[in-house]
Amino acid sequence: MNKSARKLKSLLYITVSGYAVSGAISLYRGDENLYKNFLMPLVHTIDAEKAHKLAIFASKHRLIPKSHYVDEEPLKVNIFGKTFSNPIGIAAGFDKDGEAVLGLKDIGFGFVEIGSITPEPQPGNEKPRVFRLIEDQAVINRYGFNSKGHDDVFQRIQSLSEEERKSIILGINLGKNKNSTDSIGDYVEGIKRFGPVADYLVINISSPNTPGLRDMQEKKQLRELLSALVETRNQLKLDQKPSLLLKLAPDLSSEERKNIAGVLNEKRCRVDGLIVSNTTIDRPKTLLSENKQEIGGLSGEPLKEMSTQMIAEMSKLTGGMPIIGAGGISSGQDAYEKIKAGASLVQIYTALVYNGPPVVTKIKRELQHCVMKDGHANVEAAVGKGK
Repeated sequence: MNKSARKLKSLLYITVSGYAVSGAISLYRGDENLYKNFLMPLVHTIDAEKAHKLAIFASKHRLIPKSHYVDEEPLKVNIFGKTFSNPIGIAAGFDKDGEAVLGLKDIGFGFVEIGSITPEPQPGNEKPRVFRLIEDQAVINRYGFNSKGHDDVFQRIQSLSEEERKSIILGINLGKNKNSTDSIGDYVEGIKRFGPVADYLVINISSPNTPGLRDMQEKKQLRELLSALVETRNQLKLDQKPSLLLKLAPDLSSEERKNIAGVLNEKRCRVDGLIVSNTTIDRPKTLLSENKQEIGGLSGEPLKEMSTQMIAEMSKLTGGMPIIGAGGISSGQDAYEKIKAGASLVQIYTALVYNGPPVVTKIKRELQHCVMKDGHANVEAAVGKGK
């Protein structure tokens, strides 16, 4: 090898090494552009469900670098008898079986919601059942409550140390088995089983992927369901009982929303809060992706305005019931709009698909800026101020 060739080889080695070191540093620091423009598009070359499993594996084994962002006082929220270090949570549907709780805490979430969990294990719907709509920054899924069941998830939560368990606010989203002959009984069983280990429990009757599930949002069925579940929760022999939340679909008509609010305003059916909203079966005309006609629930950017408007409406109809807002949040401004509409906390999921873990810090940083810019002392002071 002549002298020029050796110099070229050395230069190439130094350049490649430099890029590798720079990339490793950027990864460690949670560089937003690295994830959004390189790593996530690379992940998108993999089948969507396989990529989801890969994300769970990485979070379960805590392979994703821990966020160095320190939550400041303006981001703290006191609600449901708890103090949330920040109002950004991961929505149910990502960590279905409670495998990645600590890894999700590492990347900066203020709370983690796992599930939906069904009493008995079930495989969910046939594959393929999750589709990216890249041009629309959206996802369509029809998983159908694939779950390892109560026993498996409960044991996994129990395996956390006392210190680990106290380090994160944990929500548990409850579902029913597809072929259950006692839908109310499925939810009652979930409350009894997970009440002792959850900070809050979610009654999910709004997924579009389990036949007949959304019918339980109808006034008569809802009254029967909630009266039984509120009583079950109240009878738990615990010093601190978990809060009970109801998750609603965004596709409800104005009349259906009024009927639900009427039921919620009855004392025996009064839960502690709402999650607004689940995915939508609507397909806006603005969708560009070839996957737009896939059956299932649509999440992400196209759901943003619909869910924000529903937050404001349900907050008004229920007299200011606490709300966790979800749907299309990928920036601090998106989160702030939902908070001003009446949400005390918010959740993300699809934003992770397109932006990666650094989006959590990005949203927190931008949200604090929005809150302070408008002259509010903290997030709590901004709740409902845009209605």
